[in-house]
Amino acid sequence: QVQLVESGGGLVQAGGSLRLSCAASVSIFSLNAMGWYRQGAGKQRELVASLTRGGSTNYAESVKGRFTISRDNAKNTVYLQMNSLKPEDTAVYYCSAEYWSGGSYNTHWGQGTQVTVSS
Repeated sequence: QVQLVESGGGLVQAGGSLRLSCAASVSIFSLNAMGWYRQGAGKQRELVASLTRGGSTNYAESVKGRFTISRDNAKNTVYLQMNSLKPEDTAVYYCSAEYWSGGSYNTHWGQGTQVTVSS
C-alpha cells in the first residue's frame, strides 16, 4: 500500500515562498501520476498541480507562473515550490498518488499540511 508523508507547510507572509515535500513509500515510477491538491475552509478540494510518470505537468490557472511541481526519483519525493504566495492560497495541501491496481486507477492521499498566508 502506498504511504505518503507530507512536510513543509507553515505560516508565511504574502509574497513569500514555501516548498512542500511528499515522500512516497514506493518508487514513484510505479505510480501513474502524483499531484498536489488543496482545500480551503468551506471550499471543495481542488487540483493545484500534477506530474505524470512521463513528466507531463498540469497546473491550476490560479497558480500558473507561481508554483512548480517537481520530483526527485532517487528520494521518491515530489515537491511543490510555491512562490509569490497570496492569502487566497491559504488551505490544507494534500499530496496524491494515482496507481493502477485491481483493474482500475486508484488514488491515495497524504494526511495534509496546512499552508497559511497572511496579508
